[in-house]
Amino acid sequence: MGYDAAVRRFHELDEREILALAIANEEEDGRVYADYAEYLRENYPDSARLFDDMAAEEEEHRRALIDLYVGRFGRHIAYITRRDVRGAQSPAAPRATILKGIDAVRAEAKRMETNASRFYREAADRSTDAPIRKLLGDLASAELDHLRIAGTIEQRRLPGQRRDREDDAARRRFVLQIVQPGLVGLMDGSVSTLAPVFAAAFATHHPWDAFLVGLAASIGAGISMGFAEALADDGKLSGRGTPILRGAVCGMMTTAGGIGHTLPFLIADFWTAIGVAAFVVAIELGLIAWIQYRYMEAPPLSAVAKVMLGGALVLAAGIAIGSG
Repeated sequence: MGYDAAVRRFHELDEREILALAIANEEEDGRVYADYAEYLRENYPDSARLFDDMAAEEEEHRRALIDLYVGRFGRHIAYITRRDVRGAQSPAAPRATILKGIDAVRAEAKRMETNASRFYREAADRSTDAPIRKLLGDLASAELDHLRIAGTIEQRRLPGQRRDREDDAARRRFVLQIVQPGLVGLMDGSVSTLAPVFAAAFATHHPWDAFLVGLAASIGAGISMGFAEALADDGKLSGRGTPILRGAVCGMMTTAGGIGHTLPFLIADFWTAIGVAAFVVAIELGLIAWIQYRYMEAPPLSAVAKVMLGGALVLAAGIAIGSG
């Protein structure tokens, strides 16, 4: 496998380039922290202030490095970034990390500082040039100081009670924006499509006919439920998030709920298809009950009883209609 000739090994850099790389690293990390602060400001104000402080620390380190660079090599700073050095790990895109949640942001910040320290430390161990070893060692120590400073800032900005409050708020948003519309869709798809699918199966005794009915019902219900969820609430007052996201989650889960017990009717043998479909229905209803218990704090026995009763009634109605 070939390598990009423009990408160099760390030991190929001279002292001027190493210092320029350190400046670029501090600038990039500072901008990432500033992005985190901006994205988090509305929903996680305490964490946003933490990253404001960390960005300010990075800016101070960058200025100190620039002063050292200018004093030794002049005003022109060579352009070099982590992407030009083989093995140097760049920070993850802030937006992508934000979408993963607040814990992912905190973990990525620690990873950034740890990776930077490890990179400089290992490079120093490989270097045989005394001035470069000293410079790399100083940079490794600076990154470790960043971790210590970040911990100090976090303790000041996010004492246990505030962090718990932010974590609770994040969980509520996840439930409102993802779990609730997904659960509504899964319940509708898993339960409401039982009657037409099993009615078609027992009316015709042809699994393929039941499959077509189930496929049409699942897709139609998914489209309908998706639009209904998206149009019901713009999320501004309720805090339930963007209508497009909720509608997409609800629609996809509705379709998935119906498709689950529709696929067994691809089996040619009628009674085998019925048995597999019934088994899938039991799994779907059990999953609905678990979600209610896990995220809605419903008593487990009550959740199971209500879901199983509702599913059994719809299933019985479908079988009775199809057998009539």
